[in-house]
Order: sequence, then C-alpha cells, then structure tokens
Amino acid sequence: MIGARGRDVSAVAPDGAVIDVGGVGLLVQCTPGTLARMRPGERARVSTSLVVREDALTLYGFASDDERVTFELLQTATGVGPRLALAALAVLTRTRCAARWPPRTWPR
Repeated sequence: MIGARGRDVSAVAPDGAVIDVGGVGLLVQCTPGTLARMRPGERARVSTSLVVREDALTLYGFASDDERVTFELLQTATGVGPRLALAALAVLTRTRCAARWPPRTWPR
C-alpha cells in the first residue's frame, strides 16, 4: 500500500483525482463520496490501496481506513475486482456490506 497523507490536490475528475506527492502527481481512483470532499489547491488525506496488474499499477484512494479495508475485503470475493469493488463502495457502506458477509470475515 502507498499512503498519501496531507498532500495538495492538483485536479479532480469524475472518477479520480491527481494528488501532488513530493512533486509527483499521482492519479488516484476514488469513490464519488471521497471525490466530493476534494478541491483543487487544497490539501487532502486519503487512505490508499495499490493494485498491481501485469499491465498497470493503479492507486485507489478512500476517505477513511474503514473504506479502504472494505474495498480490499470485497476483492476477496470470486469475480470481484477493484473496479467492481469501487463501484460497490459508491453505493454501499461498510455496515451494509457487513450485513451480507459473516462477521468473522471482517478484520478487527
């Protein structure tokens, strides 16, 4: 995981934001709720998860650590990749996800 904390937001788009970290702009894919809190030129703290694929390194950002943990848990289900997990988080909360999976599967 790469964690970006307290960095400047360079740009915000419908599906992600560019966050300046040490002079490098990182494109971070985010849920609409996370993006709604970001404004270009302001500082933002996001909890991130790096997904490594054969052809890409994709950084996903979340407003809270709980949201990130939920994103990572959703991907453990068969057939659920990062894009589907991100889409699910756009409409479901951690509480609603917990209602669908046994409590023993949730990290403490």
